[in-house]
Amino acid sequence: VQLQASGGGLVQAGGSLRLSCAASGSILRISDVSWYRQAPGNQRELVAVITSRGSTNYAESVKGRFTISRDNARTTVYLQMNSLKPEDTAVYYCNAVGAFSVESKYEYWGQGTQVTVSS
Repeated sequence: VQLQASGGGLVQAGGSLRLSCAASGSILRISDVSWYRQAPGNQRELVAVITSRGSTNYAESVKGRFTISRDNARTTVYLQMNSLKPEDTAVYYCNAVGAFSVESKYEYWGQGTQVTVSS
């Protein structure tokens, strides 16, 4: 399974971007999907998560600015990022975790997409 993250780019502070995380097959339909980010010199941090049941949670630093969602077919997960700040600059990764059975858990990562916010 390969996760494809896209949508990054260069934007001015206060602007918006929408990241997409797509995967072949139906893996995202049954997974808890998260967005992480990693800035140079920093550890990877959790930004937002949407569970297979649709519950969402956000890092305090992005609450009220970022929204994680799924499309109706549940094949793509989005991260809408508004009111971007220079401190949001990082490589953003999508992650999918779940279990096919009690003995068969999985975790997949996307390749990362660069988000750069200029001041």
